[in-house]
Amino acid sequence: MTTTTPGDTVRWEDLLPREFEQRLAQLPLVYLPMGLCEPHGHVAAFGLDTHKAVYLCEESARRFGGIVAPTQTYQIHETGYHRPWLKEVMGDVNPRMGSLPPDVVLRLLVYQLRAFVNAGFRAVVVLTGHNANQPDLRLAVEEFRRARDIPITAVSDPELVMGQFEGDHAGRYEVSQLMYVRPELVDLGRLDDRNTTPLGRFAQGDDAHLATASEGRAIIEASLDAIKAIVDEGRPLPEADAAFMSFEEAEEVWQRVAARSDEWCTLRE
Repeated sequence: MTTTTPGDTVRWEDLLPREFEQRLAQLPLVYLPMGLCEPHGHVAAFGLDTHKAVYLCEESARRFGGIVAPTQTYQIHETGYHRPWLKEVMGDVNPRMGSLPPDVVLRLLVYQLRAFVNAGFRAVVVLTGHNANQPDLRLAVEEFRRARDIPITAVSDPELVMGQFEGDHAGRYEVSQLMYVRPELVDLGRLDDRNTTPLGRFAQGDDAHLATASEGRAIIEASLDAIKAIVDEGRPLPEADAAFMSFEEAEEVWQRVAARSDEWCTLRE
């Protein structure tokens, strides 16, 4: 049986009330890990995006303080620029993907932010392991902050290490991360399955064979350094206050986000 001490527990859903209040008093900051189940070649698990985001958020909470919100495991795909990319890397193969339309995800984000403020959090880090949708996440954040001006950062993991490592999809960068955080979910012995199964490439990166756990560790540590800088810059005061937000006010925020749909990158091809 696995046991943890109260100090090890950072997930909102795992905390008892007393421990939640203690962590909240120490640092009223919440991390929201966002991921997606989508093809990552034959060598890596579908949930690669989710696993790296969860690891970074939980490790950040342990090192720097704060609480990790329940993971958002569905993300935007199959619309806008995603559509031709998916055709290129998948062909006509079923991708077995957990995607949602952009309006569903962005409206959900507005209401997640509402829940955070109402629970007592005064700073938010939204970390998406599924890259390229973050401009739309930041648009929703921008409109939310017009209603509650608290520090909120929405960032993808490749942005955390820009200039140090180059992000990719199911290649050296991503597979290395998974080899470090969840090694049991990677099997480089399946690299050649892309040539021998009906699934074909299945979105596998051409340089996946170069992935190593040691490089994954370097990427993760550099990412954590960047998150620490975000936490330090947006560190809220424990006594900071923000008014309770009703469903009606959150809906007004969402309507402003929806009115800017011509700016959504996830609708542009």
